[in-house]
Amino acid sequence: MKQEKGITRREALKRMGLLMAGTAASFTGVSTLTACDKVQRKRIILYFTGTGNCLYVARQLADKETEILSIPQMVKQSRYYFEADEIGVVYPIYGHMPPNMVRNFIKQAKLKASYKFAILTYGNRKCDAAEIWQRISQEAGNPFDYITTMIMVDNWLPNFDMNEQIKIDKGIPANLRRISEDLSHKRKWHEPVTEEERMQHQEFLQRTGLDPAKGFQLLCQDYFVVTDRCIGCAACVEVCPRGNYKMTSQGVKMEGDCEFCFACIQNCPQRAIGFSKGERNLLVRNGEKNPEARYRNEHVSLWDIKASNRQ
Repeated sequence: MKQEKGITRREALKRMGLLMAGTAASFTGVSTLTACDKVQRKRIILYFTGTGNCLYVARQLADKETEILSIPQMVKQSRYYFEADEIGVVYPIYGHMPPNMVRNFIKQAKLKASYKFAILTYGNRKCDAAEIWQRISQEAGNPFDYITTMIMVDNWLPNFDMNEQIKIDKGIPANLRRISEDLSHKRKWHEPVTEEERMQHQEFLQRTGLDPAKGFQLLCQDYFVVTDRCIGCAACVEVCPRGNYKMTSQGVKMEGDCEFCFACIQNCPQRAIGFSKGERNLLVRNGEKNPEARYRNEHVSLWDIKASNRQ
């Protein structure tokens, strides 16, 4: 009968280590060789919306690990620090510039992420919007790896009929696929801008007299009126990201700096808010293209806008 040789102390410890590793793997149900292969990346998307376009885009770019956050709500909570693997900002351009609330937010925000992206939505002309955001974010110490624009329904009421706008094929699904593919590969790219687009923006600023350091920061009481169609539903109170509307014993009153997002006008169920008349109001003095037409993204509810913007 063959006698079994004894094992050394080193060999015994080696065998014990392998046994323990195998036991741990059996409890987790994951092979020790593949445990780190699939790491879920956390993505945060910060958005600003007036009629739902940017909220829709944010949702389309989100997965189950994504946190979607409203910039007006973050400002309301004084929350400016965010940390994730990826952080994105989605906002509509107004006059080729970011909403003033978005501009001020990025100046105060601390975005800690290995990859940052920005999606800028527009309806007709983007001009040098990508460069403007690149400059603002860099100066704020929050440079972005990826900046692109995306055309959607234009909600600028003075120039466009909302009923006609929604009929136009803007190629939204194709653009979403393009952007989603870029983000999945963490593409580092800034959408190029032509000299013609830069000149068009400068001409716009000269024509409107807007301050490029502020954009559309105007007083709502100078540009909007509440008509006798108002029934006091208070929708305007809840959809305004600035909190400019108040319910009083004399009805709805408005006052304060305005983003010109048109959330109040577009989302009023009674179409009770319109533009004030006056020759000095260059931006709105011609009224609306179609006063009876309103727009909200078909995938976004009035409640969604309220939850995003109420102050």
